[in-house]
Parts: sequence; structure tokens; C-alpha cells
Amino acid sequence: MSNYYDDKDLRKFGKITDWNETLGNKFFDYYGEVFKEGKLTAREKSLIALAVAHTEQCPYCIDAYTKDGLQRGITKEEMMEALHVGAAIKSGATLVHGVQMMNKVNKLDL
Repeated sequence: MSNYYDDKDLRKFGKITDWNETLGNKFFDYYGEVFKEGKLTAREKSLIALAVAHTEQCPYCIDAYTKDGLQRGITKEEMMEALHVGAAIKSGATLVHGVQMMNKVNKLDL
């Protein structure tokens, strides 16, 4: 293997129940409930999942929700816009923590 990420591993995701069936099944039950149609459509949830996949930097999730989004009619432009929303929130969250640094500097700066 030339790198750690192997796209074939995504197909093995269901095997996480092999070593702990109870917790694995609970996860998949929860996951299934989360992605059911509710106040948000499955299309909207797919777009959110794609943006979060990028902020979490999960190549398996990026692959899965890119494919899922295309199947749900999400355009490449919508995907990119969602990615930018995720990136803006991630960068904003990083920068707002700068206030903590500023507070610390002000306390230590005698």
C-alpha cells in the first residue's frame, strides 16, 4: 500500500461490529435514525455530511457523501459552496480561540 488510506476499506465499515457487536449495532442504529428524512431532507443531510466530512478530513466520508450527494442531485457547485461554509466555520472556530490566547497574554503581560 502506498498510503494509509485505501478506498476499498470503506466497504469494510460494516465490520466494525465484528469485535463488539452490541456497540457496533448501536452505532449503526443511531446512524440510520440520524439520516432518516425528518425536518431536513435526505439531500440536505447529505450536503451537511459532505461539509462535515471535509472539516473532519475523513477521506472515507468525503468519498461516501460525494457519491451520495451526486445520486441525490446535488451539483458540484452546491458541494463546493457547502465545503466553503464548513471551511469558514472551521477557520472561524480556530480564530475565535485567539481570544483565549489574548486573554492569557493580557494576564501574563505585566
